[in-house]
Amino acid sequence: MSGALTIAYLVAGVLFIRSLGGLSKQETARQGNLFGFVGMAIAMAATVLDPRVERFEIMLGCLAVGGVVGAVVARRVAMTAMPELVAILHSFVGLAAVLVGISSHLDPGEDPLTGVAQVIHLVEIWIGVAVGAVTFTGSVVAWAKLRGSLSGRPLLLPGRHLLNALVAAAIVGMGVPFVQDAGGPEALTWLWIMTGLASLLGVHLVMAIGGADMPVVVSLLNSYSGWAAAAAGFVLANDLLIVTGALVGSSGAILSIIMCRAMNRSILNVVFGGFGTADVKAPTQDAGDQGEIQEVDADGVADWLKASRRVIIVPGYGMAVARAQNAVYELTKRLRGDGIDVRFAIHPVAGRLPGHMNVLLAEAGVPYDIVLEMEDINEDFPETDVVLVIGANDIVNPGALDDAASPIYGMPVLEAWNAARVVVLKRGMSAGYAGVQNPLFFHDNTYMLFGDAQKSMSALCSAV
Repeated sequence: MSGALTIAYLVAGVLFIRSLGGLSKQETARQGNLFGFVGMAIAMAATVLDPRVERFEIMLGCLAVGGVVGAVVARRVAMTAMPELVAILHSFVGLAAVLVGISSHLDPGEDPLTGVAQVIHLVEIWIGVAVGAVTFTGSVVAWAKLRGSLSGRPLLLPGRHLLNALVAAAIVGMGVPFVQDAGGPEALTWLWIMTGLASLLGVHLVMAIGGADMPVVVSLLNSYSGWAAAAAGFVLANDLLIVTGALVGSSGAILSIIMCRAMNRSILNVVFGGFGTADVKAPTQDAGDQGEIQEVDADGVADWLKASRRVIIVPGYGMAVARAQNAVYELTKRLRGDGIDVRFAIHPVAGRLPGHMNVLLAEAGVPYDIVLEMEDINEDFPETDVVLVIGANDIVNPGALDDAASPIYGMPVLEAWNAARVVVLKRGMSAGYAGVQNPLFFHDNTYMLFGDAQKSMSALCSAV
């Protein structure tokens, strides 16, 4: 590798690290994105200009096509569709790792490796293809679930844990004859069989995960895609790909662990079980016998808001679907202008993607300093006059704390019911993404404002 290429890759790697550092805070997220963009531009330019590149025009054509497609998709995608877009992009990384591994096996180059170096290279190919295949099919299933093409309910096959263990053992075991056969004809057969098994494993792992865990799954698949990229980097002997993949893989794993801790779950519980997959008792009561709901109109809520001193807004996926974030910000400005303390409570798994609600609120212009995480605001609900729950369900479900029969039992939630009044904005009485009914809707201090969230928020703005 030439000195210029090494320096370019080093600069790109530093920019990628700065990018991750910037993305860790809302205030520096734009700067972090810029660092990542510049780093990737340097990496692509250095790779294209590498003297070892023989078909310069083909690489430029691929970059042009990919850039145009990416730009068009980025401009057209709605924020509600961002989670499934991220999932499908993860699948591309996994598929790329599979194709790189198989092509490297089919064409070892003009100077094929021998001895220990060959064994190491074959192990790299095996690991890269296996991780890539799991990432590819798992991400496709996650995309289908998030898009609604597949049900969010978990697929619970009998003996699923044993089945996963057997498939994983087979993947590891078949690596032995693959390496022993080296470049022989049977090695490719082993590689194809393993690819098929790893693909099935990816499907089964994500199919068995319940809807409430999908934000963690997206983060976890992000980690998988990073390790797949790193494995491809080892196969190609590309230092920057190894570094970049390791950064993505480790940061995705750390984020997944943080989210799991916030839900009082272990990461193994999510990967091999998750919400809605445990053997729980039947619910203690049906939705119909929990009590009577209390409806309220926009004028009534506006009166409560104007008479309040403290208001907390809890956004959920329903706000994203209704595209109500701008109306929410308009209401926030008017209330704060009247001297009312308005803050936002964000649950770690609100929406379908880590940070989904934060991005929506930032897009609408909500100040960062009034957007608080669950652990920073949960104790303030008892001193709050009105809580507006906008399109959220599972993250404010008291059953997570006091109903051992609930599939989400043990998950820390926003304790909105401790406020003087709770107003829930929903289209109807349907259950949340986890398929769990919410007893909060039947509390004495809870009132339902039915309708489209954007229209309801606009009506509240006018009334206020």
